[in-house]
Amino acid sequence: MKVSVIGASGYAGGELVRLALGHPDLDLVQVTSRRHAGGTLGVAHPNLRHHTDITFTAPDRLETVDVLFTALPKGESLSLQPRLSRAATLLVDLGQDFRDPATSTDPPFVPGLPELYRAELVGADRISVPGCMATAATLAIKPLAEAGLVAGDVILDARTGSSGAGAAPGEATHHAERQHALRVYRAAGHRHEREVGRMCGIRARMTVTAVPLVRGVQVIAHIRPPRPVSRAEIWQTYRRHYAGEPFVRLVARRAGLHRLPDPQFLTGSNFTDIGFDVDDDGERVVVVAALDNLVKGAAGGAVQSMNVAAGIPERTGVDFPGLHPV
Repeated sequence: MKVSVIGASGYAGGELVRLALGHPDLDLVQVTSRRHAGGTLGVAHPNLRHHTDITFTAPDRLETVDVLFTALPKGESLSLQPRLSRAATLLVDLGQDFRDPATSTDPPFVPGLPELYRAELVGADRISVPGCMATAATLAIKPLAEAGLVAGDVILDARTGSSGAGAAPGEATHHAERQHALRVYRAAGHRHEREVGRMCGIRARMTVTAVPLVRGVQVIAHIRPPRPVSRAEIWQTYRRHYAGEPFVRLVARRAGLHRLPDPQFLTGSNFTDIGFDVDDDGERVVVVAALDNLVKGAAGGAVQSMNVAAGIPERTGVDFPGLHPV
């Protein structure tokens, strides 16, 4: 299938390009960038030097393709939607514009989270990938919510690396301000609260902290069940819910150094690791979820969802296991 990546010079766009180049069923024919039009991929993504001779083109010169991935700033995909839809049979958007079902499009966009929406993704031609922290939080909470084990608000403590702010430099991403900092930049009212609440059927309260990492998201969910629960019951709930899921791994050891999910071991991978612990009285469950924000939280989730929509085996092109040590 012929593929284009619009907004290919950003971090998520670069990961889309990397994954497309390694996908056996995809033929990357166009990458766009206003800033780098005419330049090679290595100008923006030095890891991709010599992998292809494709060059950036201006985004107003769209080619007709089978699959169009868009990784654009807020508002741009929405303004270009009619033209983007005409350029491809399948449109997969990584931005914010189509995540809310209230956004009026025909046909509507299906959330790009196969673990929840696999049936709806089959044959879909419009896909919107959820936010990276929303993906981690939703995968952490959903099994317990479906099992009736969530009472009241879910408190979310989210930590994110600097690549989540995008490739464009800003005051908050300046090295002198970011290095060694644990900056709480959204203590209450984060937009992902509504996204998580909608997908899980609960009310989420999220605090987000910028941590001195480049890649990675870790979300810790504090959940009060309606009755005391045991560790064994929570294990059974997660195992039952995620049995057969190719990109969810359960990590909840009682001993050893790496007992709960850590995003450092997910660098470059499309996996979400989920673990938990339970208070001795069974009245609180603490769930930890981790992922690579640029892969499972963006480009990898997009390619995984595209695989489902197009009838391609789901693991194709996104089966890299991550690195250790990093």
